[in-house]
Amino acid sequence: MTRILAIDDEKDILMLIKNALAKEGYDVTLLSDPLKIGEVNLNAYQLILLDVMMPGQDGFSLCRDIRDQVDCPILFLTAKVQEADIMEGLGIGGDDYITKPFGIGELRARVAAHLRREGREKKNAVSVGDVQFLLQAKQAVYEGKALELTKSEYAICEYLALNHGQVFSKDRIYEHVFGYDGEGDSSAITEHIKNIRGKCQKAGFAPIETVWGIGYRWK
Repeated sequence: MTRILAIDDEKDILMLIKNALAKEGYDVTLLSDPLKIGEVNLNAYQLILLDVMMPGQDGFSLCRDIRDQVDCPILFLTAKVQEADIMEGLGIGGDDYITKPFGIGELRARVAAHLRREGREKKNAVSVGDVQFLLQAKQAVYEGKALELTKSEYAICEYLALNHGQVFSKDRIYEHVFGYDGEGDSSAITEHIKNIRGKCQKAGFAPIETVWGIGYRWK
């Protein structure tokens, strides 16, 4: 089921959003206090509706804080219609805006349109099970803690995780990580996998499985 996060300090607006979108089959989570955003798993949602004018933290500031953590569309709910405000919102990572007061039909149509376009490639952060991959930072995070991976170890983990369930031979992994012109051979992958497993085990999980005679896969 498609999950949507709606953030607005006006509870009447939140209930309107929830009732309107629930009838379309969406699972809607409501948040009335933007300062509690840290309690929310942002990567669990396929779209975020974000009010601009809120006490404590305004929508533009909140968008700046979370944009590098999520790739889903962020739609601003705003009474501001000045071009400068619109440009600011889109410039900091917003995908669209809906002007208050809005109709239920417009809300549903905008949400549906952005979800249809959401086949785009993830480029900032991707969660695979309990591990979050910060793609630009080249960092893997498990239960809020970054794994101490080398550049090559991270590349192996990202490749296996983003294709989780598929089995890849050592040669295939080596070619993806180091290229066809890489200096060395696929036996290096065995050592890298060993090191990765040691670090993951220390963190409390074991994501890489050996498929004997074939290769490795991310469980």
